[in-house]
Amino acid sequence: MKRIKITLIGFAAVSAIMLPLLSSTRQSVANAKPKGCVFKTIFGEEETLDSAFFFKTPEKVESSLDKALAFIMKAQQNNGGWGAGLSSKQNILDPHAVKTDPATTAMVLMSLLRTGNTLQKGAYSTQVSTGLEYLLKSVETSDPNSSTITKETGTQIQAKLGYNIDVVLTAQLLSNMVEYVEHDQALKKRVTDNLQVCVNKIQKTQSGNGSFSGGSWAGVLQSSFASSALESAYEQGIKVDTVVLKKSQQYQTSNYDVKTGMVDASDGASIVLYSVSSTVRNTSVNAKKVKKDLEKAEKEGKISSKDTVVTAETLQKIGYTSTEAQQYSTSYNVYNSAKKTAQQDNVMKGFGNNGGEEYLSFLQTGESMIINKDSDWKKWYDNISGQILSYQNNDGSWNGHHCITSPVFCTATAMLILSVNNDVERLAKMGK
Repeated sequence: MKRIKITLIGFAAVSAIMLPLLSSTRQSVANAKPKGCVFKTIFGEEETLDSAFFFKTPEKVESSLDKALAFIMKAQQNNGGWGAGLSSKQNILDPHAVKTDPATTAMVLMSLLRTGNTLQKGAYSTQVSTGLEYLLKSVETSDPNSSTITKETGTQIQAKLGYNIDVVLTAQLLSNMVEYVEHDQALKKRVTDNLQVCVNKIQKTQSGNGSFSGGSWAGVLQSSFASSALESAYEQGIKVDTVVLKKSQQYQTSNYDVKTGMVDASDGASIVLYSVSSTVRNTSVNAKKVKKDLEKAEKEGKISSKDTVVTAETLQKIGYTSTEAQQYSTSYNVYNSAKKTAQQDNVMKGFGNNGGEEYLSFLQTGESMIINKDSDWKKWYDNISGQILSYQNNDGSWNGHHCITSPVFCTATAMLILSVNNDVERLAKMGK
């Protein structure tokens, strides 16, 4: 699989006739410049990347993704959505024996975005349209006084990530969709209007410490995704309260102590992986900015290569205000320390076996390394992709072994990880 556009997908099971089209369709868009990315924050200016930074998708991964896409399409329900099922009935793995929910649907659509479909192009453009319609209706028919967009309660995703996760993931998806609806201004207005509704709902749930209320077993993940969703909406011109954004970033940073290497996992079900991957993801953009500014300052002679320890004093030397210097030096050092912790074998074991939460944590770590143009990301990809391929079921799906067991949700997240290199250009530009 080569670098391709990230896109959306929507409605109905794929027919036996359509399945052979999958590989050729992905090939036909392989040379297109990627647009949009999952869980994106703020893009910086255009910059070139060394071709060595790109990673050619191994054939075994492409084959795995083809099987996963076939499973996902068969799992889609008649209303255009996908479902994870109830937390109280984790043993039900039949994707058609559960009700659809916005969180799972948004996650599936984002995984399909990365594998090369748009509203106008790709084998599944019709499904893209109907899938988007499912989520738009979920927002439009929601209670304006409620913090969520669905009447479904007790889903696996809500119980394990947070009761507002549906609106968080839907906001991220709508942000990704904005640039794909330029051909239809009425649809674009509908998408942005609904995105604003989601942003307003998310913002009013922020707690005093910067996290977002309604968190469940691994609520730190909901807060991490909420922060990313707000940043992504801000980039699309949506009205976002920057105070809320700053508080959410500070919350994620505070969960890791650089001096001791200790992780506060109290909001992450006491699982270090969930908290540390969230910290890495939400400090990566600030860390990227510091890295670029330091390189520029060294070229201009403002600092020397001996200034290897990044402190607030160092950043003030190159023009940061005292407040900015404190904030950004903390983010930089937290990122560079936490990313190592997140990749330790004992941390990556998470709960002890893989549930949807583990897959989400792996995704956050990988995207963060690409954002920071970290040379170790290929090593991370080799390691994690090998593990994920070994877990795939014969029908092309993945399912969790605890908590989030849903094969639909786990398959979507595994697909996002395996195809992350399709978003290298966009992720690497983040960090304005």
